[in-house]
Amino acid sequence: MSDLKNQVLALAGVVQAARLVDQISRTGSYPEEFLTPSINSLFQFDADSTAAVYGGVPGVKLGLANLASMLANKDQTEAREMVRYVFGMLHLERKFSTNHEMVAVVHSRLEHTHFKSEYFANHVQEVCHSISGIYQDTISTFQFRIKVSGSMQQLQNPANADLIRALLLAGIRSAYLWRQLGGRRWKLLMQRRKLLELAQSLSRELGSV
Repeated sequence: MSDLKNQVLALAGVVQAARLVDQISRTGSYPEEFLTPSINSLFQFDADSTAAVYGGVPGVKLGLANLASMLANKDQTEAREMVRYVFGMLHLERKFSTNHEMVAVVHSRLEHTHFKSEYFANHVQEVCHSISGIYQDTISTFQFRIKVSGSMQQLQNPANADLIRALLLAGIRSAYLWRQLGGRRWKLLMQRRKLLELAQSLSRELGSV
């Protein structure tokens, strides 16, 4: 897979996390077939490929579809909050990646959470609660914070709050991977057409969401 395709997959991971945050904050619902790969991406410490981080390309199917729409400037009004979350996560990743002590703490605590998660039968919510705590103790200490909009009823639900924080950390992890693969914000403008074509091509291969 080309470097640019790998960048598209990692960026789709960011977009998918943002899309799920937006959906949960507004409706309290989420498609588990995409939530699980996003959360599990946090525990792929030595993945063989970019696709493997998400359990295969289908793991970011929702992200690819929304990335293609974002790059094509479709439904910008409806997707406004999602786009804001994407750039918020890209911004936080830059702050996070330069704080080596915080990176080490997050890595260590994610390893511990992953170890514990193997003992939970239906563990997604329990794991997200643990990840939420990691996010609060680390990323939330930065002066810049992502303000999540949506239904007050959904945002005040502790379980939803845990899911949202866990997804934000997953999005930042994907942003970290994207930058490691050569992704840069200026390239989103300079290589927009090529990125769009790749996102559309990968999305078409998987079929509609």
